[in-house]
Amino acid sequence: MASLKKPASGKKAPASKSGHAVSPLAPKSFPTLPPLAGVRLATVAAGIRYKQRTDVMMAVFAPGTQVAGVFTKSKTASAPVLWCQKQMLHGTTRMLVVNSGNANAFTGKAGIDGVREIADSAAAVMGCRPQDVLMASTGVIGEPLPISKITSVLSGLVSEGAAGNWRAAAEAIMTTDTFPKLATASAMIDGVKVTLNGIAKGSGMIAPDMSTMLAFVFTDAALPAPVLAEMLKAGAGPSFNSITVDSDTSTSDTLLLFATGKGAKHGAIAKASDKRLTDFRRKLDALLLDLALAVVKDGEGAQKLIQVDVTGAENDAAARRIGLSIANSPLVKTAIAGNDANWGRIVMAVGKAGEMADRDKLKISFGGKLVAEKGARAAKYDEAAATKAVSGREVEIAVDLGLGKGAARIYTCDFTHGYIDINGSYRS
Repeated sequence: MASLKKPASGKKAPASKSGHAVSPLAPKSFPTLPPLAGVRLATVAAGIRYKQRTDVMMAVFAPGTQVAGVFTKSKTASAPVLWCQKQMLHGTTRMLVVNSGNANAFTGKAGIDGVREIADSAAAVMGCRPQDVLMASTGVIGEPLPISKITSVLSGLVSEGAAGNWRAAAEAIMTTDTFPKLATASAMIDGVKVTLNGIAKGSGMIAPDMSTMLAFVFTDAALPAPVLAEMLKAGAGPSFNSITVDSDTSTSDTLLLFATGKGAKHGAIAKASDKRLTDFRRKLDALLLDLALAVVKDGEGAQKLIQVDVTGAENDAAARRIGLSIANSPLVKTAIAGNDANWGRIVMAVGKAGEMADRDKLKISFGGKLVAEKGARAAKYDEAAATKAVSGREVEIAVDLGLGKGAARIYTCDFTHGYIDINGSYRS
């Protein structure tokens, strides 16, 4: 199973700032992200919702920074998402403002006006155009965003920005997260080394349809917005669009990729298909998957990471729908939470997906142990071995439909009472 890197060095995981127990799937330590040319970061506790917690993060970019984004497909998208989608037409940016504690979603005209007010204020402080300011918000839906609490701290954030504040930036955008999500990598473009840094937040309301999932990736490479857009869309497929915690697509999902062009100079790149981007694309895809897996590992109440592999489907799209049917099933997720090798629930999830399936060709395995085949329990089924396969922190479920070449991999987590505890009291 693919998993997050656990570097030998780095800061130890702190106690959860959300007040919830730190996920047992949290990394033992976190990578130290290096400074990245053309990016300065700052955070502040503005008191938007949380007490004594940083809740506003600002990233300031060098002139000419290129940007691309992938956003939620929700029909009730937040005001910041609508703003960012419009600004992607320009392909450049100078500033990113992110707040936690309030999603500024379903807030009507006031929400739209608030976004504009923040953009105007930030532009005035920065000396740029309002359309050069991007925004993201995460938190409670339907509550008016206290705009003045954000605009009043913008000037200070600009002046206090520093190149190495990555850990603080990741912590400032957390809501019910129990640990910050960070990743870094280096890649070669045309024989020149460039850097990629990424941060993300997400714990609940996570489903693949780009989850309150926010992710920001930065590179000092010189890459134009159209190239970034093509690579980001492709990279989001097997990463952020292949995770689910609770099947609920957020109003606020935002994934942005910035390229400052201020690192070591390399040859000009005009197309995403350029072979000189092979290593960069591979490192970008791996970094996106690292961040996406961190979100699943911090799923609200999660105790286990579950990998669902579907093969032999009619086509890849069918395999994906079957995989999501399994990964989103409360019956499957609670069985895994209880260490119950209940393969009958996998059969159910395959059948309800609405895709082509043949009972007598279907094979189901837990951790490589065959549990069902030929329309019945496997001839060599071993209950103890199957139970052991679903009792660890990482669980692998494999389904082979035996019909075609379609394949998909989906990541999810188990459902425990912790999920109910967190979401039953989210606004109280």
